Amino acid sequence: MSADGLRLYSYWRSSAAYRVRIALNLKGLPYEILPVHLTAGGGQQHAPEYHQVNPQELVPTLLDGGRVIRQSMAIIEYLDESYDGELKLLPPTARDRARVRALAQLVACDIHPINNLRVLQYLEREFNAPEVERERWSRHWIAEGFRAFESLLAENPSTGQFCEGDDPSLADVCLVPQVYNARRWGLDLNPYPTIVRIDEECRRLPAFDRARPENQPDAPPA
Repeated sequence: MSADGLRLYSYWRSSAAYRVRIALNLKGLPYEILPVHLTAGGGQQHAPEYHQVNPQELVPTLLDGGRVIRQSMAIIEYLDESYDGELKLLPPTARDRARVRALAQLVACDIHPINNLRVLQYLEREFNAPEVERERWSRHWIAEGFRAFESLLAENPSTGQFCEGDDPSLADVCLVPQVYNARRWGLDLNPYPTIVRIDEECRRLPAFDRARPENQPDAPPA
């Protein structure tokens, strides 16, 4: 299948969009960024035009020709199944795929959803939680998840450079944006040496570097 015409609705600092950008880059697929600013003017994701594209009013959304694919994990698996690309993001065996999916979902399903923008905005709006308390909230839940993630990595000490083997996988694609958020919220990463090492390995790769929030066309000037 040709990758011509891939377009990604994205926000520079969205973790979910960040992981899809990494996946597209790892697969070597060309794509166009369609910025959706999540805070300007009350949030462009709430505009009627974008609501028609994604009724959840979330990013990312991928357009592949006439196809519309929503939810970052579904988008990434769609890309991995539809395009050969330069790399497969899921291992060939069922056992290894299950392990990679479990690590990825620990981030995407358990850590990220309770620390994303709409949750933090709700805490501020409905409970008058000041910024310092919202930051504590984020650090707490990231730390809870990272403790488990670090332990799961230790169960398989021969993983290689990355979460599973010597090539980045869906697990790494999810981990790196969450580490970015952990640093953003000021979490002490010293208790998670394997996570830190894997994050460093990943960020050396051009595919991860190009996906960094600061390198996006909609990122504010440094």
